[in-house]
Amino acid sequence: MEQTVSQMYARLKNKLRQIVPDVELRYKAELAVAINRLKAEKHAVILGHNYMEPALYYSVPDFVGDSLDLSRRAAQTDADVIVFCGVQFMAETAKILNPGKTVLIPSDKAGCSLAASITAAEVRALREQFPGAPVVTYVNTYADVKAESDICCTSSNAAAVVNSLDAETVIFLPDEYLARNVARQTGKNVIFPAPLSADVSPLEAPAGGRGAFIAWRGRCEVHEKFTVQDIRNIRAQFPDVVILSHPECSPEVTAASDFTGSTNAMIRYVRETKAQRYLLLTECAMGDNIAAANPDKEMLRLCSVRCPHMNQITLEDTLAALEHNRYVVEIPEDIRQRAERAVQRMLAIG
Repeated sequence: MEQTVSQMYARLKNKLRQIVPDVELRYKAELAVAINRLKAEKHAVILGHNYMEPALYYSVPDFVGDSLDLSRRAAQTDADVIVFCGVQFMAETAKILNPGKTVLIPSDKAGCSLAASITAAEVRALREQFPGAPVVTYVNTYADVKAESDICCTSSNAAAVVNSLDAETVIFLPDEYLARNVARQTGKNVIFPAPLSADVSPLEAPAGGRGAFIAWRGRCEVHEKFTVQDIRNIRAQFPDVVILSHPECSPEVTAASDFTGSTNAMIRYVRETKAQRYLLLTECAMGDNIAAANPDKEMLRLCSVRCPHMNQITLEDTLAALEHNRYVVEIPEDIRQRAERAVQRMLAIG
């Protein structure tokens, strides 16, 4: 049964009254009801990433989650239209898995610093430089880069993907920090292709390591901002705080944290922990979403950084996407087919 605006407002107020101003909740309740009405009329499904702003996250998505979770949902949906409330590479992944469906992204400006850090031509050049090494690309890449890859991964399954290859040398792209963190988990050394190989820290070369990661200098513009000094300052003021960081943070930051994991893993950790005070070193809208789901625990609102790309996705633009059938995601079929092989291999590992 369709929710009225007053029912939607009551639902949002119950969840977000400590996070979003009341006047904003009233306005966004109207947008959410209009979106849900159109969604039903067009037999659409809305997928919402964990980094969506709270009023959107808690109102219109049929499914919320991290990249891996939403990739699975995209592969399973029987909807005619997929509206992806996330950034461009996520919507592309939905199209890769659903070539016969209409995939919409509410903003054509929702890019990604990681996805923009490497091109398909650069992947081909690395293959030539390191022949025989399998290419693992983070799902935070565009379709043409996925098409040059052997398998994709997410932050939650990267180690499992690498271990499944049973290869001494792996080309792992494009996130520098994720590569360093996963290399520590899998016992590999990290090598940057010339001319960028001079900056090597002890964390990149664990004693007794087996094989190597050929890595890249891509970074998330949100997660690279967090520092060990941030953690020291926070612990000095709040000694009992539990600090959670994303694997896209530097190895120094993840080593100084109490827990490191994907967005879904952080959500589970906060829900299950007995600690009463926590801090998330990740995108701040997700922090608001977790705080709303755990009102009995205190989230420190420090070190918060909003992703400028995720911030492009609004309820207003989501409504416009359904009203005007925009912005349609298209991928050339030859690229889509090759990218699909890499994504399906990732999904098979889970």
